[in-house]
Amino acid sequence: MDLIDIGANLGHESFDHDLDAVLARARAAGVNRLVVTGASRAGSVRALELARAHPGLLWATAGIHPHHAVECTAEGIAELRALQAEPEVVAAGECGLDYHRDFSPRPAQRSAFERQLELAAETKLPLFLHQRDAHGDFMGIMKEFEGKLGPVVVHCFTGTRAECFDYLDQDWHVGITGWLCDERRGRHLREFVKDIPAHRLMVETDAPYLLPRTVRPMPSHRRNEPMYLAHIVEELARDRGEAVEATAAATTATAAAFFRLA
Repeated sequence: MDLIDIGANLGHESFDHDLDAVLARARAAGVNRLVVTGASRAGSVRALELARAHPGLLWATAGIHPHHAVECTAEGIAELRALQAEPEVVAAGECGLDYHRDFSPRPAQRSAFERQLELAAETKLPLFLHQRDAHGDFMGIMKEFEGKLGPVVVHCFTGTRAECFDYLDQDWHVGITGWLCDERRGRHLREFVKDIPAHRLMVETDAPYLLPRTVRPMPSHRRNEPMYLAHIVEELARDRGEAVEATAAATTATAAAFFRLA
């Protein structure tokens, strides 16, 4: 398989000691291109550093996750604008809303999201978005920018069928993670992932989070890493009723086009 992981948090401290080995295992599993998620000011700088250190293998996003909404100051937006001008940065984000944990006040989250969408309307970069338990406000804010933005992916999709098709009705893309493999929380996804058009579907690990619960043997450290993307694709192909090779080829083609990857 030739796979693209559209969302891996390789700047996370858990990868500091063995990143080269992690990348080698990813490539051995067919993951030949990865997009490193920038989810804070420092994290976005780190994502760019990693992309520059591994040209042709890693690219980066630059954004401020709703958990870090307080960082979305005028200075923070200026920093994101500079980062998003770099050729290794292929998307704006991760940004959006998260009402599940509410690590930031909701008004601050909405303000940070709007400011980053204003920047994205300038740059027309693809958007790498986060939404959890905030669908109504998320759609309302996105509606204000209708026709002004570049292509959109709602990454790490965990929501309902209705939410998924709200996104697809806007011609947005959906990113599927190992949440699909969680028999406690992700079973509902298996019922409709087959209905997502291939040209709107991408795959990601969100490593080091969301280790697929169906991986065997289960690693003792429980850290997710990009090599497990192949396992996610196998599970996704089964649920879509298609050959693994077909799912791999389609998701890779979609991701390469969306992020304009070489």
